[in-house]
Amino acid sequence: MKRKSRFKRFVTDIIEHTPIIKMIVLTIVLWMTFSAALYIAERDIQEATIHSYGEALYWGIAAFSTAGIADTPRSGISQIIGGIWIILGSVLFFGTIVATVTTYFMRPLQRPAKRIIDTIEYNLEQMDDLSIEELHLLKKTTDTLIVHMEQQKKRHLAEGTTKNTRK
Repeated sequence: MKRKSRFKRFVTDIIEHTPIIKMIVLTIVLWMTFSAALYIAERDIQEATIHSYGEALYWGIAAFSTAGIADTPRSGISQIIGGIWIILGSVLFFGTIVATVTTYFMRPLQRPAKRIIDTIEYNLEQMDDLSIEELHLLKKTTDTLIVHMEQQKKRHLAEGTTKNTRK
């Protein structure tokens, strides 16, 4: 049960805080568009290997996935369309994966609380060089952060209790 909620939280985090949904939609729209363009360009070519939109869709996946199993388009315009799709599709598909992973793992480093803690740690290391006013500001900031974190913890516990009573 705990593993399931952790996975659900992971998926929710990715959907809410990374560009994955937008990039998937963009990739699908471009895949369908380039496949249609390729089919239209190839449909009147006698020695063409792509005879339907479904085959063009398959070609679109095979081409950008770098599997090397896609048939070569026959006409010049089809080859240009296919070449652009291979580059664009590969960049979008693999870029989406890299961007999602990077964004997901960089999020904790970008949280305001993390930046505040880093600043406080730096100031504590430099404590001998701080003025009295800076020491008072550091104490005030630390006290405020502690109060804020305690409130967050109470709110989180209250939400957990509310969820448990609803079940």
